[in-house]
Amino acid sequence: MKAADADILIVPGLANSGPDHWQSRWEDHLSTARRVVQDDWHVPARAAWVARILEAIAAAERPVVLVAHSLGVIAVAHAAASLSQEKVRGAFLVAPADVADELRTPDLVRSFAPVPLAPLPFPSVLVASRNDPYCEFGRAEDFGYAWGSLFIDAGESGHINAESGFGPWPEGSLVFARMLARLSV
Repeated sequence: MKAADADILIVPGLANSGPDHWQSRWEDHLSTARRVVQDDWHVPARAAWVARILEAIAAAERPVVLVAHSLGVIAVAHAAASLSQEKVRGAFLVAPADVADELRTPDLVRSFAPVPLAPLPFPSVLVASRNDPYCEFGRAEDFGYAWGSLFIDAGESGHINAESGFGPWPEGSLVFARMLARLSV
């Protein structure tokens, strides 16, 4: 599959992804990409976030590929119970937030706990950092294993966002392109 063959839905995490974040840059450069906009980026509610994802998927005119970061990854995992590979062909999941870890994530994300651990109904890649302040690496590995994701160790990359030096993130673009190439149209 090529990017032009899919509706690429960008699913940011808490507080949205700013203009220098790799998700925003990808959205600007991929003609079929659009952001799943949440009603409140700063006080997230699981039911509302999942509803927005499901609405965006329902409105898509082509097969969907999800590109999620941080809390967006967990929202996608919650939405997955209502999805199938028929509409969603794949997901690129980056730096999941461990919403159950009270030492790593703020209380306002607790409505997203527990993290669903059922296999995702579509192919996925999960990229995680060894020093992500919002998710212990072993926990991210557990998510990837449970979801059936191809797990990619990003080394010591922080939260894989603009603040940790990942603006354009060309390495991520290459992994995403390889994932797309393996998906059917």
